Amino acid sequence: MAVAMTLQKYMEDQGVPYEVVSHPRAMRMATAAEAAHLPDDRVAKTVVLEDERGYLLAIVPASHHIQLGEVHRWLDRHLGLATEDEVGTLFQDCELGAIPPIGAAYGLDVVMEDDLAAQRDVFFEAGDHCSLIHVSAEDFRRLMPNARIGRFSRHD
Repeated sequence: MAVAMTLQKYMEDQGVPYEVVSHPRAMRMATAAEAAHLPDDRVAKTVVLEDERGYLLAIVPASHHIQLGEVHRWLDRHLGLATEDEVGTLFQDCELGAIPPIGAAYGLDVVMEDDLAAQRDVFFEAGDHCSLIHVSAEDFRRLMPNARIGRFSRHD
């Protein structure tokens, strides 16, 4: 599959250069980071959250776990995990579980862990379980112009 068409078009429209990094099939982001020989604090993991107001992407380093209680307090929203069916509907051009963090490409709001925002470059899902996108930190922020940055996860 390689790069999801929605993501590829958005990145091209934004004029963001990127590199595709192939790796052995991996179903978890920490495993993908290891397979690609990357530090997991520079690999973005995307979690789709939802509530009565809609969907939201929470982006954390692959080395972290989201603390939903922190997200609730920070955003004053009671968000839970979206179902696989919901995620499949939102990201029709991606393999299930291989969700890119670029919410703007899919019309979704984003919150990002500040540990990830501080990295010099970032790797993230391309839309399948065998490819990562590599961009500079500056370009990563450009791809997510309205992302809210805060602390809402913990290191494993």
